[in-house]
Amino acid sequence: MKILMELFLTFSRVGLLTFGGGYAMLPILQREVVETKKWVTDEELVDYFAIGQTTPGIIAVNTATFVGQKQKGTLGGIIATLGLVFPSYIIISIIAIFMKNFSDSPILQHAFAGIRVSVYVLILNAVIKLWKNSIVDKIGLLIFILVFTLSVFTGLSPVLFIVLAGFIGVIAKSQEGRRQG
Repeated sequence: MKILMELFLTFSRVGLLTFGGGYAMLPILQREVVETKKWVTDEELVDYFAIGQTTPGIIAVNTATFVGQKQKGTLGGIIATLGLVFPSYIIISIIAIFMKNFSDSPILQHAFAGIRVSVYVLILNAVIKLWKNSIVDKIGLLIFILVFTLSVFTGLSPVLFIVLAGFIGVIAKSQEGRRQG
């Protein structure tokens, strides 16, 4: 029961302290579940992000589900997910009540502009941390360059990128194993 409460409270804190959507939650998720709680490794978290990106729903919600499931099975996944979305539900409900009255306020518009800038910095910080643990060899760098280039210059689905990257990784590592063996 203690771990379920800890899952709920940890993911509630992530949900409460994050502005800007699923990607903005990634650095906070990394800090909380890898560095602080040590529930998963950086590599596992990157895998959860990749799977979370290719499955329906918000990446942070999917990631919370995976982490919770790893810790305490299906119930853990449900509790972690509820913890993550609970603060947002409460905050959005409160904001919706008052937003009609203040949506045209210049102060509110400027506040949101400032929040957006800080969210971009948080996302960049998560990318840099994940980069260090993901790009560990020439194949990883090649996959990064390929996926980055395709994502910038084409309208292809991220699911295709992940499948393509997985396929390249399997082939490259099997070739590497044959050369060593």
